[in-house]
Amino acid sequence: MNRISAFTALASLLLLIITSACVKSYRKAEGMVWHTSYHVTYESDRDLSDSILAAFNTVGQSLNVFDSTSLVSKVNNGDSIPVDGHFATVYEMARRVNRISDGAFDPTLGPLIDAWGFGKGHKATADTLRIDSLLNITGIARTKIENGTLIKEDRRISFNFSAIAKGYGCDMVAEMFERNGVSNYLVEIGGEIRCGGKSPSGNKWRVSIDRPIRSDSIRHDSQCIVEISGCGLATSGNYRNFSTDGAPGTGHTISVTTGRPVVTDILSASVIAPTTMEADALATAMMALRSARAKKLAENLGYPTLLVLADSTVWQHLLPISPEDAEP
Repeated sequence: MNRISAFTALASLLLLIITSACVKSYRKAEGMVWHTSYHVTYESDRDLSDSILAAFNTVGQSLNVFDSTSLVSKVNNGDSIPVDGHFATVYEMARRVNRISDGAFDPTLGPLIDAWGFGKGHKATADTLRIDSLLNITGIARTKIENGTLIKEDRRISFNFSAIAKGYGCDMVAEMFERNGVSNYLVEIGGEIRCGGKSPSGNKWRVSIDRPIRSDSIRHDSQCIVEISGCGLATSGNYRNFSTDGAPGTGHTISVTTGRPVVTDILSASVIAPTTMEADALATAMMALRSARAKKLAENLGYPTLLVLADSTVWQHLLPISPEDAEP
């Protein structure tokens, strides 16, 4: 082989390698974040695992209440603390959902969540004996962001964004994908989902919504399968994390009125919204509202919603159920 032929062959080989490296394929990333699992599927010509973890870290540094060095921990321990854009975005959505749900969703219930054993350590504390006094230091309406600073009427007011942060984490990974030209993806963190574009099958993403099964261990049984894209899906329920006092319908959702676990006729609430952050907060709010008011909220918003009730009936509104899963 002469020098020119050898050069041509080498160039062809390099072109083949470069072309192969640039072919888009569906990739997967999975692991643990914020004490739960995550699963991500995306179509890209490169591995974006590091960027996924970077998005998680950024959200966690702002909103992870279990991290003593996070921004939310500094807010909880102080007064008039400057906040970043992530905190402000989640805070404003929490304010909105608090308002449209008549206060049912409120991320300042942290002391009560801890008192009942659903917070850090997952063990009830002696504070259950002073619920009424703890109610005096709750209420997101008693806080505001002014000139980039979080101001509290009472410095003891604290935030726990656990019911909205996972959804926001999904949204932040989705935003990272879109910045990098990735349009086909599904992000799942602890059961909350954000998806865009098409699945590997070339169609919308088919996602299973769990049937509520009251159990100490995680068991999966499909209630239905929905076809979604360009939106967020979140489910909240009392069937995995619940009170052991025997009261039917009693779970980890805390009432802003009584300061005690809500007694509700809803086993689970699933909501589809433009962002997973909003869906996450709304699903939690609906668990606290009971079915009559939850249905009204879903209808007013026009968001697809699925409520599984304690009497085994199912209520759905505008739900995009997969044709293969629909009843004949």
